[in-house]
Amino acid sequence: MPYLAAVRRSVTVFCSHVKLPGILTALLASALITFSGEQAGSTEKWTAPAAEARKKNPVAVSESSLAAGQKIYVKRCLACHGKTGNGDGPDAADLGIDPAKLSDPVIRQETDGELFWKITVGKKPMPNYGTRLSPADRWNVINYLRSLAKK
Repeated sequence: MPYLAAVRRSVTVFCSHVKLPGILTALLASALITFSGEQAGSTEKWTAPAAEARKKNPVAVSESSLAAGQKIYVKRCLACHGKTGNGDGPDAADLGIDPAKLSDPVIRQETDGELFWKITVGKKPMPNYGTRLSPADRWNVINYLRSLAKK
């Protein structure tokens, strides 16, 4: 993160020359660092840790699992990822980035564990669902996502 350290130093030097109050310096530095971190993170490949990627889905694919996953997908995912997972939901244009196309073969090749981890931790603008959905709900959504490929 040498870039962030340089931003911090530049802000400090600038603010000391114009004699801004210390609190303003801290707020400005925090805002720049936050903005810089979000921009840098948006271009990096989003990869789950190996241990998480190896996790197996404990929820068997069944009619009830698919129905539960679809219900959650419609409520929590469809607005950005779209009805068929093509990243073309009604809110997608307002995000500033393209939502993941869940129909993309690269995403479909990801393990259930990788998808579970991504749903759990989130990545801006996608929220984390680790505290919003139970583990069973997240596994059900993954089962439903897998069924989209067959439609």
